[in-house]
Amino acid sequence: MTEPAIRWPDRFLPDRAPVHVVNTIAVSASPEAVWKVLIRAADWPEFYGNASKVVIEDGGRDLFEEARFTWRTFGVDLETQVQEFEPFARIAWLATGPLIEAYHAWLILPAPGGCRVITEETQQGLAARAGRLLFPGRMERQHQLWLEGLARVARA
Repeated sequence: MTEPAIRWPDRFLPDRAPVHVVNTIAVSASPEAVWKVLIRAADWPEFYGNASKVVIEDGGRDLFEEARFTWRTFGVDLETQVQEFEPFARIAWLATGPLIEAYHAWLILPAPGGCRVITEETQQGLAARAGRLLFPGRMERQHQLWLEGLARVARA
């Protein structure tokens, strides 16, 4: 099930993509605290073991509107650009790599006692199809670990 608030580019609409994953978590931290951790991409490897080699184009540590960055995840080197950037509420990026394109959206929704974080990703390309076939459920599991790490750091 997709979150209706996500603004998908047409070619990445979930019903047009061979890969679509959804993960969510309740976080006992403010949207501001979660946002601060989420945009600090240089620190992702510290709490999400599936991210490495994160380099933001301007040399900083935090993502920003239209930021370009490179990183490695799921064994793939990706070139990525932020497409949406609404502080404390939403961020989304387009990532491209060999035989794959992905659109990854995040929503931070205020909730009693903190917030709820939803992340959805759709993918296109041969590598996306092969990954789904060869490793079913892997992206869902890894994204849940990412959310759990994000929540842990945001609460600290």
